[in-house]
Amino acid sequence: MDRGLFNIILMGISFLLIFTAFQTGAIIQKNVVQAINSEYNKAWNGKEWNAYNSLAILYAVFSLANWIAPSTVALLGPKVSMILSALTYCFFVANFLHPVLYGLTSASIIMGVGAGVIWTAQGNFLTINSNHENISRNTGIFWCLFQGSLLFGNIFVYFQFQGQENIDSRTRTITYTVLTSAALLGTFLLCFLRKVEPSSSSSSKKSTGPLEAICNSFKLLKTEKMMLLCLVFFYTGLEISFYSGIYSASIGFVTSLGKDRTKYAGISGILIGAGEIIGGAAFSIFGKRTLKCGRDSIIFLGYLLHMISFAAIYINMPPDASIQETSQLAYIPTSLTIALACSFLLGLGDSCFNNIINSLIGSVYQEDSSPAFAIFKFIQSLATAMAFFYSNYITIDIHMYILSTFATIGTLAFFAVERTSKIEKAGSTSSISEPPSAGKPKHLQSIDSQITLVVD
Repeated sequence: MDRGLFNIILMGISFLLIFTAFQTGAIIQKNVVQAINSEYNKAWNGKEWNAYNSLAILYAVFSLANWIAPSTVALLGPKVSMILSALTYCFFVANFLHPVLYGLTSASIIMGVGAGVIWTAQGNFLTINSNHENISRNTGIFWCLFQGSLLFGNIFVYFQFQGQENIDSRTRTITYTVLTSAALLGTFLLCFLRKVEPSSSSSSKKSTGPLEAICNSFKLLKTEKMMLLCLVFFYTGLEISFYSGIYSASIGFVTSLGKDRTKYAGISGILIGAGEIIGGAAFSIFGKRTLKCGRDSIIFLGYLLHMISFAAIYINMPPDASIQETSQLAYIPTSLTIALACSFLLGLGDSCFNNIINSLIGSVYQEDSSPAFAIFKFIQSLATAMAFFYSNYITIDIHMYILSTFATIGTLAFFAVERTSKIEKAGSTSSISEPPSAGKPKHLQSIDSQITLVVD
């Protein structure tokens, strides 16, 4: 196994463990926080934790941290940046072992900084361990391993939450002890990433300094192509907030699903993860074939899957299930089968969007990937923060209107970018294949040939 592939696999396993802790915790956070507020009501004099506000703060700080992330990665390198950032994830998850009044807010701020750095470092590390031929394969391998976190973490939660209407202190302690241990193990494995020998092209390139990295990010953001891509990034941020912190918790709040309905939040997370893994595996195995079909065709598939799931959620889920426990009726009697099928479609559609975006950035911006990945995560996390803030006040049907609108805008924007890229590629190919003197009069061709001899 070559060193680059070894690094991709090890990084994927590390992220699997770290995000088994965080993503599983985010999916159940609304349900867990509700139980914590009941338990600590007297000790905190009626003050409460707020799950959606916590995640909103986290992603808001995450968004801002993306502007310092390229400088941090340039200064420390991607490996050290990932290790230090992973420790902030460990701190956030461990915060649930012994809740204190302002602990959730503090942990959210700290982890927000770490999240901004870890994802920029991850994108940079993936790019320097890949080339044009294997970037699709490596992106798919990493994504498949990373999203395994949703699968394994939520299987554990499913068994932990069985038979519980509310999550008691003992269950919470066992759950977050295991999740914290997983995050620490993932952080430890990052220490074994190997240094990649620079290629001749990369070794001749001057390394980017911290200040230059920030300037490059701002310059890149002003380009027309990146501005269009930002519309796609914004949509992925909205839908990440919905599937990672809102939808699964909403299933756990529907009283008609039974007394131990909180376990279905875990099953929802498992199916979201299954969709992500299947999408990542397909992209890894059939990466070259899917790119021959065109990136826009994969984005359109993701768009269709999400629109189908949005329509089904709209008619199947009680509107106020995203905010509180509810016995309210939906347009149809709430079906657990439909609800869980939508979880799978959300994961599969998200995989289409994120794999294509990562592949595109790693390919188009390979020479200077840190600023591009920083912009991606800045816009995405900004949208996620906004979505978690307004999720305290809006119902599921409004979520569906917002998501459907931005899914359409983002998909159309991606089509425009892909069309421009194809035209540019076709133009560069024709200019290379056509001799400089083609179509010129013979006496000018003769002059060209003489100039060529002199230059040679």
